[in-house]
Amino acid sequence: MWLFDIIDAMGLDLAVSEDAGVRFVEGPPDLPLMRSTEDATLLIEACFSHRVKAVLLHAPNLTEKFFDLSSGEAGAILQKLRNYRIRLAIVCAPGSVRFSSRFGEMVAEESRVGYFQVCESLPAAREWLSKASPPVWMQ
Repeated sequence: MWLFDIIDAMGLDLAVSEDAGVRFVEGPPDLPLMRSTEDATLLIEACFSHRVKAVLLHAPNLTEKFFDLSSGEAGAILQKLRNYRIRLAIVCAPGSVRFSSRFGEMVAEESRVGYFQVCESLPAAREWLSKASPPVWMQ
């Protein structure tokens, strides 16, 4: 069961959802949301405003060069979220986005820590957010 409250958080079209007792901020499936890495701050503000520690975004919600690791956009956004211990799941259907050659390596490393995951479907992303948690030493 999940709850869908629309947030007009700082101009971002976000919702607060809930799955298996875990609440998270969720972006709209097919709309651009973040124009620059600075918009990560708006996600953080939305999380604080609604007392959640997780974000679920869809590939179109991210900055234009997020999946190109050489741009630095993924690193900047993930670091900002990690600084506030906010977990991020991204829904990215197979073949929908072209990853840079090193992006997969970064995803594997980040997944080990527990703050970031790329999922192939919305149910998989919700399941990851509801079950996975960062290591105790990082909480």
